[in-house]
Amino acid sequence: MTAAEVKTPPVPPTPSAGAAPGSAAGRLSAGARLAWLHLRSRRAPSAVLALAVCGAALRAVQHWQLSSGGATAQQIPMIIEAGAAVVIATTTHSPFGEAERATGRWLPYLRLGAALALTGIAIGALQLGVTGASLPGGILVLARNVIGMAGIGLLASLVTGGLLAWVPPLGYLAFAQYALNEAWRSPWTWPVRPPADRDAWICAGLVFAAGLAAITVRGARTSLADNG
Repeated sequence: MTAAEVKTPPVPPTPSAGAAPGSAAGRLSAGARLAWLHLRSRRAPSAVLALAVCGAALRAVQHWQLSSGGATAQQIPMIIEAGAAVVIATTTHSPFGEAERATGRWLPYLRLGAALALTGIAIGALQLGVTGASLPGGILVLARNVIGMAGIGLLASLVTGGLLAWVPPLGYLAFAQYALNEAWRSPWTWPVRPPADRDAWICAGLVFAAGLAAITVRGARTSLADNG
C-alpha cells in the first residue's frame, strides 16, 4: 500500500460568517413556534376571547347595576373578575399529561409566561371595559381582585387539575360576597377592602406569587386520561 492509496477523510465545511445570524433567527423562530404550540394546547386563544367577553360584560353592566351604588356596585364586578380568574386557572390543564412533563425542558418557563400573559390580558380587558366609567375602587381594586383570585385558581390546579381549578375561585367569591354583606375588615377578604389597603394587597400578592411559583415548578395535576 502506498501513501497515494490512503484516503484522506473529508474535512467538514467551515461555517460561513453569515450562518450565525441565520442560526439565531432559526432558534428564535423555533422558540416562538414552541410558545405558540404550548398556548394552543392550553386553549389560550379561546381564553383570550373569553376574557374579552368578560370585559364586554363589565362594560354592559357598568351603566345598569353600577349606577345603583351600594353593595351591588361591588358584587357585579367581583363576579366578572372571578370569571376572568377562572379562565386563567383552567388554561393550566395539559392534554398530554406526564409525557409532556418528561420531554419539555422549557415547560416551566412556558407555564410561567402563559399565566403572566393571561393575567395581564385579563386586567387589561376588564380595565378597557370600564374606561370612562366609575368603577368602585378603580383599576387598583380590579387588578388586586384578578391577581388574588387567579392565584387561588393556580394553586387549586395542583390539587384538582386544570379542568376543576374553577371551583375554589368561585368558592372564594361566595366568601367575599358574604364578607361584603357583613362588612368584614380582614385583609384576607381583599375584594371588599379599599384600594389603599396595604395588607389586602400583600395577601392578594402572596397568593398570586405562590400560585405562579407552584404552577411554574410543578404544573397542574394530571390524570390517567391525560396520558392516553
